[in-house]
Amino acid sequence: MTEVDTGEVLSPLDAFIEETHDLLDRVNRELQEISMLVEQSQGEVEKLATRNADVTARLHQMQAHFDTVPREDIRSGYEAALDAQQRLFTMRGQLEKLESDKKHLNEIDEYIRNALVLLEGRPTIEVEEELPTSSEFLEQVIQAQEDERRRISRQIHDGPAQVLSNFILQTEIATRLFDNDPDQARAELENLKEAATTSFAKVRDYIFELRPMMLDDLGLVPTIRRYTEAVREKTGLEITMLNTGVERRLEPHQEVIIFRAVQDLLANVRDHAQATQVKVIIDIDENTARAAVEDNGRGFDLEILEQEEADQFSLNQLQDKIERLGGTMEVDSKPGEGTRVSMTLHSTNH
Repeated sequence: MTEVDTGEVLSPLDAFIEETHDLLDRVNRELQEISMLVEQSQGEVEKLATRNADVTARLHQMQAHFDTVPREDIRSGYEAALDAQQRLFTMRGQLEKLESDKKHLNEIDEYIRNALVLLEGRPTIEVEEELPTSSEFLEQVIQAQEDERRRISRQIHDGPAQVLSNFILQTEIATRLFDNDPDQARAELENLKEAATTSFAKVRDYIFELRPMMLDDLGLVPTIRRYTEAVREKTGLEITMLNTGVERRLEPHQEVIIFRAVQDLLANVRDHAQATQVKVIIDIDENTARAAVEDNGRGFDLEILEQEEADQFSLNQLQDKIERLGGTMEVDSKPGEGTRVSMTLHSTNH
């Protein structure tokens, strides 16, 4: 039982309702704050977009009079263009993050209000659709997250990747500008071009980490196969990927959660397990999808999973997601004997 300042004793339900109202107030305050930040960021994006357009226009004018414009002006023009593009891309990323946070807060606000309607027994206002089940709600959240990742992936491709592509082109143009010691100038520019090409490759890797388009186009098994190859090349870990079932498509949200699980588990092996060998197993049959990640690393005591502040591997969160989708997850680990994490989801998509 809970007591308030007036001495009145609240039932557990009333106390919970009161706490829920307090939570709703906090969410509303955060919504007001983030709405102001969104508005400010929108104004800043508009200013940077105008500046970027002006700089680009000046650059085009220089290109039209390429032979007469001083070399330093061309250099400073390209630097200004790169700076403007990078600032605009960064601010747009911040704005989209704020808009995404605002959207999620609005969803939480609506969820809390619906919960209060049920808790307080008040009739709802002409709700045409039933409230989603926990599984449906989680699917919506996962899909929203992946949509956001997909948008960011495309923006990175159109932003930094395009900047690096322009940077390579700039080096080729600049090669023709230097008349003094052309051999040395050309050598330096080739080095610069190589560095830009390497950076471009890193951006492409980042895009794949953020949202592999293969997952949409080819499905789970080819994507995990490609991802394990990439991790093996970068880390030197001996990673084996085995597909012991049929290679068919699953529900999109199931493919997403299994891929993200394998991605997170491999990251944990890389960063914490001190393993030399890793095995990723995918087994999909008519009705069930199974995935497992095994390593020969240092392992850990399973009792830490029962401690609220010891969820360093995010296994509790992963298990919660799997179980909310009607699946199961098992963890088998002992100190010094490696770790095996396996998960099972039921699927009807053929």
